[in-house]
Amino acid sequence: MSASRTKRRQKVRRRADMSLLGGIRPPIAALSALLLALAALTAFHLGKVGNESVPEAVRTSQQYFAEDGAIAMRASLDESITDLSRTATLFNAGSPVSADTVLDKLGNVYQKWRGTAVIEVKSGRLEAQRGENVPLTALDHTKLTEAGGLVPRMVRLENGETRLLTFAVLSWPGQPQKLLVASSSLRFPGVSLGKFRAIAVADATGQILSSDGLANDEQIQSDDVKEETERARKQLKKYAKIAARKTKANPLTTKEPGGGGFRGVSGSLLGPSDNGERTVVGYASLTGPEAGKGTAATALGLTVISLVGVTEDPTAVVDPFFGIAAAAVLLVIGLLAVSLLIGTVQRPLLQLFLESRRLSRGDLNRPVNRPKYGEAARIGTALERLRRQLLGESAEAQKAHHPGRGRGRIGARALLAACGALLLLWSAPLVLLLNRAGESVPVPQTLVHDQRERTDTMADRVRRALNEGHADLTSVGSLIGPATTPAEMTGILERTLTQHQRYESLYVLQENGTITARVGAAPRRPNAKAPVDEPVVLLESGNAPVIIEFAAAPGLKGASVVGELRIDFLNSLLKRPGLGEIRVIDEKQRVIGGNNGYLAFQQLPNESMRALAAGANQKVGKGPRPSSVLLRGEHDDVADITIAAAVPMAGGGAAKPLAWTVVSWQPAKGLAIPEYNLQNRTVLAGLLGLTAALVCLGWLHIVVIRALRDLAKRAEALADGDRRTVLYPRHHDEVGAVTRSLEVVRQQLQELRRREASGTTTTAGRTGQAAQAGRN
Repeated sequence: MSASRTKRRQKVRRRADMSLLGGIRPPIAALSALLLALAALTAFHLGKVGNESVPEAVRTSQQYFAEDGAIAMRASLDESITDLSRTATLFNAGSPVSADTVLDKLGNVYQKWRGTAVIEVKSGRLEAQRGENVPLTALDHTKLTEAGGLVPRMVRLENGETRLLTFAVLSWPGQPQKLLVASSSLRFPGVSLGKFRAIAVADATGQILSSDGLANDEQIQSDDVKEETERARKQLKKYAKIAARKTKANPLTTKEPGGGGFRGVSGSLLGPSDNGERTVVGYASLTGPEAGKGTAATALGLTVISLVGVTEDPTAVVDPFFGIAAAAVLLVIGLLAVSLLIGTVQRPLLQLFLESRRLSRGDLNRPVNRPKYGEAARIGTALERLRRQLLGESAEAQKAHHPGRGRGRIGARALLAACGALLLLWSAPLVLLLNRAGESVPVPQTLVHDQRERTDTMADRVRRALNEGHADLTSVGSLIGPATTPAEMTGILERTLTQHQRYESLYVLQENGTITARVGAAPRRPNAKAPVDEPVVLLESGNAPVIIEFAAAPGLKGASVVGELRIDFLNSLLKRPGLGEIRVIDEKQRVIGGNNGYLAFQQLPNESMRALAAGANQKVGKGPRPSSVLLRGEHDDVADITIAAAVPMAGGGAAKPLAWTVVSWQPAKGLAIPEYNLQNRTVLAGLLGLTAALVCLGWLHIVVIRALRDLAKRAEALADGDRRTVLYPRHHDEVGAVTRSLEVVRQQLQELRRREASGTTTTAGRTGQAAQAGRN
């Protein structure tokens, strides 16, 4: 009973030791399968790179354009809604004022609304109005103060235009409740379109609410322009319905897992070919600045559509037979490598397995069929010596007559190295030599224009953000008077700091430099007077830039409301994909902010960028103009092809005196251009070949070859007379099977030695006893 338990435990232990990835066959089979898959991938994908008449980079750029428009529109609408609500809150915190006073102060601070009005909620009576007539007849004033009644809404005018109405409540104790209404158009603030692009915003049904970039009736002068404009309008209507349908999807289902960037739904559409040109459309839904959080603007269900005509490039980058030829070469080289492994490693090992099992079972009549190469030859020679020892020949006599051990000249590691060299012969040229995209890669001019226009949009976005901040401070300053206590000032500043995350510190600065009220971080310029006629200044605080905005408080003689902006707020405005590196520089070309790591107050990285920024600030005609350029390798300070753009922060407002410039650049090799796609896919194919060889040959070396080399040493030691060392198999595979057979032979030789020592074994009877021991 004890013996049977021991046998069962040994069987269980052997099964537990069995490697799931062991054996000589799995790595060779895996290598064969991987090489076949790589050959198919090479044949099908390397020949398709040049079949795109419109590069993917152009389509992606139009998607980014639509995203820029959606971000700008969402930020503008939310800013308007917030400003109106905050202004009403500030008025409600003070003494009652007339409706005309409210609208006059609102108009002096903000110029973003087309029309404003104040109505009495209960009676619906219009008390005051400024700008264009607000479409109040489309409202039910009795339901405006109910739950959800103050939600912004769109109203269609008789002339076909759309207005967005925003509401805020004016309420003072003892007076009738009033409603502040602002009307604005759905126009794109500061989105630079260039000469050949149109952009539109559509509602959830795909109906276009407004558009820019199309010639109006005064601009249409020729039949060709009329025809082109009408065609663009028809295309906008067509693609607006498609885009509105696509943007209804969940953003998580439209992006690759882990994909960042734009949080809403966006994409691109490619129109049919028409006389060598194609229409490329980008679309994007309005989405909130934070993932999973909507805003009042996103609840409107709007979609932005960008449309541009692109000239097709019918030339193919690569002959499709290149992929087929590369796949054929891989099949030939792979067949040689796998055949080498099967013929010189797998078959000899299987042969050793059969021969060792034959000896362990007592079949000693035939000599061992020994392999010719490497460790297998050494093990075969050891098996032949052990066969003779089982027949009665002593190990000492074998050493005297045959001192050599029959070592194979070529080891298994050399055979693996030869296989690796064969596969490297195919992979290395793909990684290092073939299909290199040189300095003459044709970069579509559309991408150069897009770099300039998107950088222009980014510069306008920064300017508007600074102007909005100054307008907020002006609004706060208009509500502070001699009767306002420091505690009330602090409360007003606290509400402003909470509603606008752009500020790091807010405080009221008296004419003599003392601070009356303060919220947020400690001021960077304590006890300093407000500058005269400088609403926005840039200062150095250690190694960090500090942007400070000043707005006068008319009610306090000489006092100002001061806001110090977070530099992270400026940097967050610059984080847009598809533009590469973005830097904001001052008039001395010192870096103020950027979208990636930078050193404040350092210069641009090379002379070409500095020259581009200087050229953009030169006055041509009415003033400086945006510029973009394609820098190739002939520039000493530019290693690769680079698309760069520089745009001065032009326009009015408080930020005008800053004279800042936004500079962006990106290497062309990072764009989805056919030549670079071909290079990247070629390198990828080579890397996959190297990976397959490294994994499979490494697997074979670790699991089989190392165990085979160790077994060769132990087999030779056993043949030399070492009867004490027990042979344990590492894995339940072919090498393990040979090891177990050698262990049986060792036990048989030990039994023969004991019988010889006792004198009961004759020379003639040894063969039969060994056979019987093998059977047992």
